Amino acid sequence: MPKNLTANRAALGHRLSYALRHPARIPRHLRRTARDAWLRHRSPDHVAYYRAVMRSDTRRDPDAAVGSRNRERWLALGAMQFDYLLGHGLRPEHRMLEIGCGNLRAGWRFIEYLRPGHYYGVDISPDILFAAQDTLRDQGLQDRLPTLTPVRDLTLGFLPEGRFDVVHAHSVFSHSPLPVIEECFAHIGRVLAPGGWFDFTFDRTEGEEHHVLREDFYYRTETLTALAADHGLAARFMDDWEQLGHGQSKIRVTHRTDG
Repeated sequence: MPKNLTANRAALGHRLSYALRHPARIPRHLRRTARDAWLRHRSPDHVAYYRAVMRSDTRRDPDAAVGSRNRERWLALGAMQFDYLLGHGLRPEHRMLEIGCGNLRAGWRFIEYLRPGHYYGVDISPDILFAAQDTLRDQGLQDRLPTLTPVRDLTLGFLPEGRFDVVHAHSVFSHSPLPVIEECFAHIGRVLAPGGWFDFTFDRTEGEEHHVLREDFYYRTETLTALAADHGLAARFMDDWEQLGHGQSKIRVTHRTDG
């Protein structure tokens, strides 16, 4: 099914039309709206708010918390991410940082493929990292020695300079307001090795930029590429990712001198 790149999902008309087409989803949406309003009231900072969202979602189902409706879809989406990176330059000797690693939907495949100790996963949610530990155990990957670390923000100040050949963030910026994305852009160049790259997905719109419940954010491609350029980074839209049928789009960022 092709993406709808012009719809404003926050607009009243769109919400009413969606409700008429999917009446069975109305109770769940109302429950989520009420929950999110309460969490925003308690956590006005966006990262703290979304950490609370993840805590709530993870308690129900870790796979659903990272956006997979069932285990089969969890496996399929992880394979899609892994296969794409494998076809776009990932090598076993690379050192990889995964931002928003979740419960290792794709991460366990990266850990299995990379040399021991070469995978570093961070997430704002300690709860989902507990689920990530379960994934490591279930997949028998303890001897690969990955690092999993909770973070307060995306300044990444505790990580060494020029350490990572590959940085990966799947379905992170789709849940982030622009200041959080800019914070990441302001610091990612420091930890990115010369010749390395940073791949991230985002919810793309060609219409008005908007958000839904401050959980899902929709951006124009040029907004993010321009923001990357402001921080000395070159950004390229990855057209071939679109052919896989994933709901989000992908951009690759490098140091500007890397081309």
